[in-house]
Amino acid sequence: MSIRVYNTLSRKKENFEPIEPGKIRMYVCGPTVYDYLHIGNARSVVVFDVIVRYLRARGYDVKYVRNFTDVDDKIINRANELGINSADLSAKFIDIFYQDMKALNVQKADYEPKVTEYIDEIKELVSVLIQNGHAYQVDGDVFYSVQTFKDYGKLSGRRPENMEPGARVKIDERKQNPIDFALWKSAKPGEPSWDSPWGKGRPGWHIECSAMSYSLLGETFDIHGGGKDLIFPHHENEIAQSEGAFKKPFAKYWLHNGFVNINHEKMSKSLGNFLTIRDVMAKYNPEAVRLFLLSNHYRSPVDYTDSAMDEATVRLDRIYALLDRIDNETGTDEKDQPEGSCWNQFCQAMDDDFNTALGMGTVFDAVRSLNSLLDNNKRPFSADTEHAILSQRADILKIGQVIGILNQSPEKYFENKKSKALERESVDPALIEEMIKKRVSARKKKDWKAADQIRKELENMNIIIEDRPKGTVWKVKA
Repeated sequence: MSIRVYNTLSRKKENFEPIEPGKIRMYVCGPTVYDYLHIGNARSVVVFDVIVRYLRARGYDVKYVRNFTDVDDKIINRANELGINSADLSAKFIDIFYQDMKALNVQKADYEPKVTEYIDEIKELVSVLIQNGHAYQVDGDVFYSVQTFKDYGKLSGRRPENMEPGARVKIDERKQNPIDFALWKSAKPGEPSWDSPWGKGRPGWHIECSAMSYSLLGETFDIHGGGKDLIFPHHENEIAQSEGAFKKPFAKYWLHNGFVNINHEKMSKSLGNFLTIRDVMAKYNPEAVRLFLLSNHYRSPVDYTDSAMDEATVRLDRIYALLDRIDNETGTDEKDQPEGSCWNQFCQAMDDDFNTALGMGTVFDAVRSLNSLLDNNKRPFSADTEHAILSQRADILKIGQVIGILNQSPEKYFENKKSKALERESVDPALIEEMIKKRVSARKKKDWKAADQIRKELENMNIIIEDRPKGTVWKVKA
C-alpha cells in the first residue's frame, strides 16, 4: 500500500510520490528560541520526529532539516526586558531545547541551521527578489510586494483582495500596499544588525526559512511541515518568496499539525494555562508525554488534561508490563523475528496520513491478545505459541522505535517508576521487602490469614505485589 498524505496546499489526501524515487527532502519550521518551549511546541517536534522515523523505517533516505530562529522581534524584546544580549538569550534556549528534546527522545535533524549562520544567503535571496520585481526598498527596509505574486493565498486560501489592512500588523505608510511584508529590516538602536546593500539591518522572519531551505534542500523539495498557526502568514509568505525567486514550485507536500489545548481551552499565558515541556515532564514520564501527543491524529487538536495524561501513563505501563511478562515467561529469543500482523496493521494506519492514534491502537490490541495468549496456554509453550508471542513482541518493539517509546528494559522502567513513586509516597523500600519476606514465610507455613493480612497492609500503602515463579515482585500503584 502506498503512503497517502493530506496536503494543505491541495486540501486533500494525495498519494505520496517523492520528487526523486526513494529519497525525501523535508523541512520543518523549528522554534524561535527566546523562552522555555510549551507542550504545544513539543507536539510539532514530536509529530515530525515520528514521521521521519516512519519514513526511514519504510526504507526512504530522508534528508531532514529543522531550523532555529535565533534573531527575531520576540528574542530582541525578551533580551531587552532581561537586560542581556539577544545572542546569549538565544544560545541559552537552544541549549535548553536540546535538553528537553533529549528527555523526550526526539532525534536530531540531519541539519539544524540557525538564522544567524545564513545571513549572506538571506541577503542574496532578497537581492534576487528585488531583481525579479517582487521586492522594493524604502529607507533601508526591503518589502515583498504581494500584488506581484499572482498565486498569493494558494496555501491559506486568504486572497490579498480580501485582507483587511492593519488586521495583523501596524500599517506602515511607506509600503506600496499595506499587506506587503518585510524581507529586511533597517537597524535600530539596541538590535543586532549586519551590513547589507540596503544599509545595516537584519532579516525579516519569513525570508529566513526560504533561504535556509533553499541552501540545504534546493529550489524544490518534498515536504514542508509545521504547526497550523504557521500556514498564514509564515508559510504563505515562504511560498511567495521562494517561488518568486526561483520560478519553480517550492514544496510538493505541506503537512501541518493541530494544537494542544489545556482542559478544553486554547493554551495561553493570559488564561494561566500555559505549560512548559519541563512542567509536564516533571510530573509524567517523557514516554507517556509522547504517547499523549500522538493520541489523536496529528492534524486534529489534542486536549491536555490530567486524566488524558494518566491514561497515557496507564497504557505505557501495560505495554512494559507485557514485555516484562514475556521476558519472564518465555525463552526470549533475541534473534530477529519476521514482521508479524501487528507491524503490518501499524503500517496500514501510518500509510493513511501518519495516523499514530490508529497505529498505537494496534499495539494496545496486541497487548490484550498476548496477555490472553499467556493466560490460556500451559508452560512450557509449544514452539508455535512461543513463536507467535515472540514475533508480536518484536513487532511491538519495532513500533516503539517509530513512536519513540520503549527505550528502556521493563526492569529499568519499573525500577525508575518505583523510585519516583516511593519518593512521592515516602515509603521505605526496606520495610516493603521485609513485609514481603514475612508474607512468603507465612505462605510456606500455609498461614493464609497472615499472608492475606500482609497483602492488605501493602495495598493500604499503595503497594501492589505479584507472585511469579521466580519470586514475588512489587510496585507502587500509579
